[in-house]
Amino acid sequence: MMKKIIKLNGDKIFKAVLNLAALTLSLLVIGIFITLLVSSFPSMMEFGFHFITGTTWDPVMGEYGALPFLVGTLITSFIALFISFPVSITISILLSEYLQSGVLYNYFKSSVELLAGIPSIIYGFWGLFILVPVIREFQIMFDIAPYGVGILTASLIMSLMIIPYSATIAYEVISLTPNDIKEAAYSLGATKFEVIRKIVLPTSASGIIAGVLLSLGRALGETMAVTMVIGNSNMLPDNIFAPGNTMASVIANEFTEATSEVYLSALIEIGLLLMIVTGIINLAGKYIIKKMTLGAD
Repeated sequence: MMKKIIKLNGDKIFKAVLNLAALTLSLLVIGIFITLLVSSFPSMMEFGFHFITGTTWDPVMGEYGALPFLVGTLITSFIALFISFPVSITISILLSEYLQSGVLYNYFKSSVELLAGIPSIIYGFWGLFILVPVIREFQIMFDIAPYGVGILTASLIMSLMIIPYSATIAYEVISLTPNDIKEAAYSLGATKFEVIRKIVLPTSASGIIAGVLLSLGRALGETMAVTMVIGNSNMLPDNIFAPGNTMASVIANEFTEATSEVYLSALIEIGLLLMIVTGIINLAGKYIIKKMTLGAD
């Protein structure tokens, strides 16, 4: 009887700890949002909705429009996602379906894990000294203004940074595909490619999309590496080779220079906008995953 009571109490305590952890996390997110919202009030009262649609960012003249940074953030993130996704899927399929063990498997898997652990400042230095000159030569070749830095350069660096996240999650999800289903397909005469295309990928689709969302969230908030290679221009970019700015990079560049209340509030409002954009993309992604899961069932 005593053991049963202790067991029940232990279960209740464990459940209470889990509920407390979930509640704490929820309160933390709400607290961050409220803090950003309250600190953004001076900017909201001054500029209203024009803050989001405005294209001029001039602290000297007191004009603050965040549209160039919003556009720069979305463009660089989605270009990086577009570049990294095929590479991530290729790596995950290679590790889970072809190599599975051995020297090459350990080498590639360790390399992917190492990429995830490299600090972003190192990616920024590499991009600044190696990638920027290459992009500049490419622009000269095609008679494009040879900035070197810009939206495309930042996207390439970012794509390299987010590959480990989507590739690792896709690998774990693909590895969970039941062997019985694959063996049944092989017994019916299916080739390796047909098993991957018709069984492995459809079965793992929701998990792969979840990995893509995680890497997209990483891209949206990336700061240092992007700041070093995007050009830090406060103008709306007219092409992917032009210099630009993201919401995270403009905050990093100008936060210490914000002397007036409105200037500081405008930067905080950019942070609030970044949080809202990230939340919207995550909610949209969860909706897509849910639809894909229901469709598979």
